[in-house]
Amino acid sequence: MRRGTAACSAVVCAAAIGTLLAIPGGPLFPDRAFASSGSAERPAFSGELTQGGWIRGTVPAGTRAVLLDGTPVPLATDGAWFVAFDRDAARSAVLTVTAVDGSVASWPLAITPRAWRIENVDIPRKPEGPTEAFMALRRPELARIDAARAMVTDAQGWRQHFIWPLKGRISGRFGSQRIYRGEPGAYHSGVDITTGQSGTPFVAPADGVVILAAQTPFTLEGNLLMIDHGMGLNSAFLHCSQVLVKEGDHVKQGQVIGRVGMTGRATGPHLHWSLKWGEARLDPLLFTGPMN
Repeated sequence: MRRGTAACSAVVCAAAIGTLLAIPGGPLFPDRAFASSGSAERPAFSGELTQGGWIRGTVPAGTRAVLLDGTPVPLATDGAWFVAFDRDAARSAVLTVTAVDGSVASWPLAITPRAWRIENVDIPRKPEGPTEAFMALRRPELARIDAARAMVTDAQGWRQHFIWPLKGRISGRFGSQRIYRGEPGAYHSGVDITTGQSGTPFVAPADGVVILAAQTPFTLEGNLLMIDHGMGLNSAFLHCSQVLVKEGDHVKQGQVIGRVGMTGRATGPHLHWSLKWGEARLDPLLFTGPMN
């Protein structure tokens, strides 16, 4: 499924940026991408500092607040935190920490841009919008999706290394977009995995809580399943032939949660998996690594 563009980030090209700082248990990051201004202790972090990417880290016990570009970042009881960057993130962001003694320090984050797969199409974009009859069906669906994403759960999957929900051919990549005679269309908001047949089971990529399990197909998504992984991070699985869990269920990484299908607006059996943190749309490939 496709959604409109938003504004927010990319993977660090370490070889291109100079001196590296090693973070225990995580990848290498450029020292200059996290230069301090202030007296608070610099947080350790790891992840994918790139458009569609994410980072997570820790701050010392007693830290009063962490902000990303002025917006509060939730802190776990152990000082752990998670932030992510939209497909269209700017090339820089600012992480601000208020220490236990009230001192404040800020660090600029250098966010690497990415080259998205763009297809220029020499036809005009269709100007007509959705009909009122369609929107009468669609508005309640969007309200359910928004309500699900607003839920706060005790899920801890955001701490885990994600796994692929199933193995197959990647038929649609995150961030790809068509340009119609200079006018951008919506970009692809997730990754499509094709298995060639309906009914193939797929699993939870990380621990979570089921926040939406459609009992009847949505107009676009078909049988829609959504899982909250905690800290505002959630997964959506579209076009399912069957949803095997119910709302409120706690699921474990690797647990079978549904079956691939082609319900909703789909031309063949496949699983569309998308990830979102707040309003930022994220690239699942940056959570899992390449499919083996």
